[in-house]
Amino acid sequence: MKNINKKGENKKMEEINFEYFNQSKEKFRAIYFAQKNIYNPYFKQQIALNSDGFHHLQFSARKERNKKEQLLKFSLLPLAFIVIKNSGTIQEYRKGFIGVGKRGKDGLLKTKNVEYWAFEAIIGKSSIKIRVILRRIGDGNVIFWSVMPHSKLKGGQKIYTDGIEYE
Repeated sequence: MKNINKKGENKKMEEINFEYFNQSKEKFRAIYFAQKNIYNPYFKQQIALNSDGFHHLQFSARKERNKKEQLLKFSLLPLAFIVIKNSGTIQEYRKGFIGVGKRGKDGLLKTKNVEYWAFEAIIGKSSIKIRVILRRIGDGNVIFWSVMPHSKLKGGQKIYTDGIEYE
């Protein structure tokens, strides 16, 4: 039987070992919450590691990310912490308004100013390029928000170690 997604397209059923997933999630949860803050030289202050950041690794736009994506983000956490600890230059900055909290009786959300900063680095044994996102809502603390590969890992990242002058 074929698996059809919402768009009516064929989709391979992704098998995942839920025991492995849950063990990995708990391992990275322990790593994440073992430290409350990481000092960042760009901000010259501590970056908070709170439950909002860990939640965002699992959910996006109030929907759960697929298990493979969650595992990827979890596995990049140790590298993200190194990037936060060492980055003194931002690569991207965004500012805007977002709805926060629960809807009122009128069905509307309160909005607050939100800022996002991105740090990028080539890091790790396999020299992958990752992007680390930090976020602040209103006058609150700057927090860790997300980590992701800069581009697709399979065939997408081309990092040169030799002959860069010829490319």
